[in-house]
Amino acid sequence: MLGTMSQVKNRIITVANQKGGVGKTTTAINLATALAAIGERVLIVDLDPQGNASTGLGIERINRDLSSYDVLMYEAELSEACQKTAVPNLDIVPSTMDLLGLEMEISGDSQRAFRLKKVLNGSDAVQYDYILIDCPPSLNLLTMNAMAAAHSVLVPLQCEFFALEGLSQLLETVGQVRDTLNPDLEIQGIVMTMYDSRNKLAHQVVADVRENLGEKVYHTLIPRNVRVSEAPSYGKPAILYDLACSGSQAYLKLASEVIQRERSHKAA
Repeated sequence: MLGTMSQVKNRIITVANQKGGVGKTTTAINLATALAAIGERVLIVDLDPQGNASTGLGIERINRDLSSYDVLMYEAELSEACQKTAVPNLDIVPSTMDLLGLEMEISGDSQRAFRLKKVLNGSDAVQYDYILIDCPPSLNLLTMNAMAAAHSVLVPLQCEFFALEGLSQLLETVGQVRDTLNPDLEIQGIVMTMYDSRNKLAHQVVADVRENLGEKVYHTLIPRNVRVSEAPSYGKPAILYDLACSGSQAYLKLASEVIQRERSHKAA
């Protein structure tokens, strides 16, 4: 195992859920945008082979000459793969489908789960206040790399019937990572997404999750919102596409909660 987390002052947050369609990438790019909007220097590392975070921030596939794959293969420096986005203070390391073959290519490396950690412990990462890692919707080697590199995990959770069932599996994985790869890994928080205030089930799911996880659940609820759904097709985060919509306003509130938790953590 690599040594303890470096003395870099930034915070590395993995955005993860093994279930697809829960608003994971939407949360990653809009939280990153909200943090950047209040003056934080932010980097997104897109580790999902689908590359939705990259697309959602306007990085066309033909413009991804260097990607997170190249960084994890040690074929490019982090600074070489970083691209500026239309959002001031927000950069991204885009992803490509090459990531699909990564697990097989590095299977013989005894340190394969620590490749991203090694990269993010380097000098190129120092300039960022926050690094958000957008994971694929599975608990594979890419997600393990993200969790091994991170200080904490932020979990987007859809307001649906089986939410707690999927969450328990993810929390179990976080516990395993803490035991084997990263003893400092924490749950940054659970954010309830796709919330419909008119739906009784949504109210019940939120109540159940809060009952089980208490203060780990953010107060902010991310609503179902057409404008948020439209934004990626324009290559923009919702906060740039329509700042006034309910979804954008919710992500701004979530960013405030994330920062408050980080400050409380540092003060503790």
